[in-house]
Amino acid sequence: MKFGVSTFVTDDGIGPAPLGRALEERGFDALFLAEHTHIPVSRETPWPGGAELPRKYYRTYDPFVALTAAATVTERLTVATGIALIVQRDPIVLAKEVASLDHVSNGRAVLGVGAGWNREEMRNHGTDPRTRMRLLRERVLALKELWTKDEAEFHGEFVDFDPVFSYPKPVQDPHPPVLLGGSGPTTFDRVVEFGDGWMPIYGRGTEDLPNQIAELRERAGRRLPVTLFAVPPKPEVVAEIEAAGADQVLFDLPTQPEDETLRTLDKLAELF
Repeated sequence: MKFGVSTFVTDDGIGPAPLGRALEERGFDALFLAEHTHIPVSRETPWPGGAELPRKYYRTYDPFVALTAAATVTERLTVATGIALIVQRDPIVLAKEVASLDHVSNGRAVLGVGAGWNREEMRNHGTDPRTRMRLLRERVLALKELWTKDEAEFHGEFVDFDPVFSYPKPVQDPHPPVLLGGSGPTTFDRVVEFGDGWMPIYGRGTEDLPNQIAELRERAGRRLPVTLFAVPPKPEVVAEIEAAGADQVLFDLPTQPEDETLRTLDKLAELF
């Protein structure tokens, strides 16, 4: 079982470089960073986590800039998005960003993706919320073409480009893993078709985790890795997740100043 944290790195919390260094010094395996390009003033879309949207959602760093900073001061730490809102990102630019991070980190990049929840945010990027799942699929498939083909091309409903040269290619062969978030009725369809692993939020549709993981791997015909987000820092919960067949747990790290963050990490490290 691997242990990591998922968090929001912002302009009023610990910086990404000291955070990455602190995680590696304490034996953590991974840093997963959240993303929001912006938050529309309109609060039309309800936040799934409750009534009031926390301050950290408004203030996130760009995840690839932050992960690059963390990668340059670490040697073993996985640097990952959790999640990148790729329905709001140009796939050609994103392919270069992820491949560049994979080079800077010497093969430690992971791309966790999802379709997002904030409909106003999507619309500001020209994305129709009603078709975001189809768009998500095409952008992941386009990324893999750009990463693995010398002359990559893609022709879909939403993504369409003739042969292009796109470099650098990732360090990892064939490419950094793409982990799909979610736990809805069609999530496994997407993971099996174009994902490299499943990354649900603990407690949101994961009540039957052993059977879900077994079903996913049976459908895929291979042992797809499973990472659990927002896992309570309790040994009995971690043991339950490990027994279910998951590979990695991510503890939710509050966005706090450096001193407070280091104390929180010390407590987590003592437990695990």
